[in-house]
This record gives sequence, structure tokens and C-alpha cells, in this order.
Amino acid sequence: MGNDRRAGWFAAGAGGLVAGVALPPLGWPWLLWPALVVLWSLTGNRRRAAPPRFWFGGLWGLAAVLVSHRWLLWLHPLDWIGVPGPLSLPICLALWLAIGLAAGLLVGAWTELVGRLEPARPSTALLAAALWGLAEVLLARGPLFWLGLGAAALPGDRALAGLAALGGAGLLAAVQLLIGWCLWRALLALPPRRPLWLLITLALVACCHLAGLALLSQAATPGDRAERWLVLQPAIPTREKFEADQQRLLLQRLTLAQRQAATAEPPLQGVLLPEGSLALGQLLPEAAPVEVLSGGFRREGVELRSSLLRFEPGQRQADRWIDKHRVVPLGEWVPLAGLWRWSGLSAVGGVEPGPASRRLARPGGDVGVAICYELSDGTALAAATRDGARWLLASANLDPYPEQLQGQFAALAQLRSIETGRWLVSSANTGPSLLVDAAGRVVHKLPASRPASGLVTVPQRTPLTPYDRWGEGPLIGLALLAATWRWIAAAGGVMVMGADGGERMPMPRQGG
Repeated sequence: MGNDRRAGWFAAGAGGLVAGVALPPLGWPWLLWPALVVLWSLTGNRRRAAPPRFWFGGLWGLAAVLVSHRWLLWLHPLDWIGVPGPLSLPICLALWLAIGLAAGLLVGAWTELVGRLEPARPSTALLAAALWGLAEVLLARGPLFWLGLGAAALPGDRALAGLAALGGAGLLAAVQLLIGWCLWRALLALPPRRPLWLLITLALVACCHLAGLALLSQAATPGDRAERWLVLQPAIPTREKFEADQQRLLLQRLTLAQRQAATAEPPLQGVLLPEGSLALGQLLPEAAPVEVLSGGFRREGVELRSSLLRFEPGQRQADRWIDKHRVVPLGEWVPLAGLWRWSGLSAVGGVEPGPASRRLARPGGDVGVAICYELSDGTALAAATRDGARWLLASANLDPYPEQLQGQFAALAQLRSIETGRWLVSSANTGPSLLVDAAGRVVHKLPASRPASGLVTVPQRTPLTPYDRWGEGPLIGLALLAATWRWIAAAGGVMVMGADGGERMPMPRQGG
């Protein structure tokens, strides 16, 4: 029995580690599926002497998130924001472990719930997969950054990721879980039935890829018009960005970029700068005849906002803006900050959230804006697209994090393009600064972590994807279908489980 326990703990830990590796920047769903087989097997653990399913599932989730979110450790050292050296590493470790423990709690609760619902039943698999997908959607709208199973198809399997145009990242997560469940059922099945379950798995994978390719083909239609932009990647370390020398260097680069855009042939629409480029109240260095969209800061009453600022051609002061809505807890926003001496884990601190809408109205065509990790919320960008956004702009500053986070950010950019059917430009301080087409292909990318600039042509599109129109409707429909299936089965009789764990015809209830 002790060996069984050790095997269970080892399987849970190893499965979670593999899942964490399979997520972006690697983005290999075929590596994720075996890890999901392990997770499904944990839901079926019924040995009385073994630890509860909750702990096995919790270890799986903990390991997956500690691997996929290890870039949090690159916050160290925190001396640049006033945290003493001896406290810096413990704080970073505590943040990393807190995210992992939160994931372990969620996955453990899911494992325990599914185990109580008889995981071998197809109706349970559908319901459990849909609930997981909906939970990922809710987490993406919350205060923390989460990289879930919905992003695991990119960049390795864009055809499968095409399903996001139908039901978003939540549907993609549910599909991944269902594929893992079919593989688990194949392992559970008796030898005569195993080929059938393998055939079912292959059919599911093939159908998902064909549907994804069909959805991606609809994004190949040309846009109504196109704009040419100059993307400026300053690559100024966050720990130095507010020093006088670095501010002067940034303004010099911006001046050169404005002049280059003004004299380019054919003409350029303007210049794009990343999150937090301009200081509070900063004017443009000169009034060039091109538009500028730049990250910066502004005041709304007494509140400090991190914003994307729009400068009209020929003007030095911003005339429009969109404020960051999802501010980083303990980073930009600190609860009860007035009672603390510590302003947060950023160089600015004290930032307050703005309105939820992600659509920036502009004469040249509305744009959907994601500032930093707002890119993880596909629902908000789909809403902006539905309201008239013709292309997407991701403005970010990912320094001092490693290129692992840049890879995750790029995968999310591809996913958001597929969901909305819009071209996306990412303008980031150290990268990834890139252009993604409406089918999720990276068309252009600047070299990471060094100063660079690049010209991008951004088609504006107006067709809406199913996800733009219906949001999580297909995923909610899947959950309702599964719940109805279970209710009908319960109302019609008691399900008899086959030798391989499958559902059989219901037996009539005695006494009506």
C-alpha cells in the first residue's frame, strides 16, 4: 500500500511538471494530453488507504503552475523599489508559491468534485471539461495572471487553436481535457474495447483540427483598409526607466521615430510606444504630422492611471486615452495604500483601475487595447471587437522578466487574434514586439531585449467571429447539455457501470 501511495504522489507531481512544460512558450498540446491522462486517473482514485483525490489533484496543479509561472522569480532583486536585500528573495518566493498553492487548491477541488461524479461517465467528462473551461475564463477576468490549458495549443498547433474563434480559450481548454479523457478511457478499457476508444480519440482530434482549420480560413478575407505604423521598442530596463538619462534617451528615440514616420513613403499613420513609456504629464518632444499611441500616466482627479495615450497629428498633448482596467495587485495597486508606507512592487505604485471597456475610439478606426496582462482576458477584447474595434493593440512592459514570459505573451497574442478575427500589434518595452494576422500567424517580430523599431502594415477588419458574437455561449451550452444528460440518466434509472467503467443502459427503478 505504501508503494501505491508513493506511486500516486509521483504520478501527480510528474504529470503536473509535464503539463507546466507543455504550456507556452513551448505550446505542445500533444505533450499536454498525457499529463491530462494522469489528472483524469487521479479523479478515479478510490482506495480508502490512499490520500484523498484532492491532495493528488492539488499536487498536479501546484507543479504545473510552479513550472509555467517560474518567471515570477525574476522580480528579484527588489531593491530598486525600496525592499531590503534580505527580504527580496523571500518575497518573490512567497508570491511564486502563493500562485502555485492557489492553483493547487482549484485543481484539487476540481479533482475531488469529478471523482464524486463518476469520472468514467461521458456526461461527467463533458460537464467537468466545461466547468474547467468556464473557470479559466473567470480567472482571466480576475486580478491575477493565469496561463491556463486554453493557451496550450500555441504556438505548436495553430489548427487546434482555431477552435478559439468558436468558443474562446475556455472551449479550447475543455477540448484538451476531453482528448485527455478519451485517452484515459482507452487505458481503462478492456483489451477488446481499447481499439474502439483509441479510434474515438483519433476521430475527436481530427474533427477538432478540421473545424479549427475551417474557422481559420474565414480570417483570410482582406481587410477594409490598412494602416502603416512604426513600432518603437525602447528596451530600457524598468529599474532605470525613470532616471533622467534614460528619459532623455527615450525622448530622443521618439523624436527620431516621429520624423521617420513623417517622411516615410508611402506615408505612415504614426508611432506606437509600449506601456509606461511617457512620464506623468509628459508632452511629445515635437508636434509631428503623425499620430502617436503611447503608454503613459495621467491623473483622473487625485487618482493615478496607467493609460494608453493618443496624440492627434500635429499635437504634443494627448487628446484621448484608455486607462488600464486590470491593475496588478501588490504591484501597481495596493489595498488600503493610504495606510501603508509601501506603494507596491513597481516603480510607480498607487495606480487605480479605469473603466472596463477596451475599445479606444479614433478617427482612423477604433482599436481594441490590452495593457500588459489584460491580454489574458479574451472576453474583454471580444467585447471591444463586437463594439467596433477593427484591430488590436497590446501595450506592455515585461522587463525584468525573462523571455519565457515573452513567449507566453506572444502565444496569448496569437490566441486573441484567432478569437476576434483581428490583426494584432504588440508594442513592448523589451519584447515581444510583433505583428499577428487574423489567423494567429506571427507576421513580423522585433529582436527581443534590445532597442529596435519596425514598420508594420495593419489591415482593419469588420467581420465578426462566432466568439465575437456569442462569447462563452458554446461552452455554456456544452455545460448545460452535460448537466441535462446526467439529469435524464438519473431520472430514468440507475446507471449500471460496465467492467471497463463505461455507462450502460439504465436499470428501471424498483417501485417506480
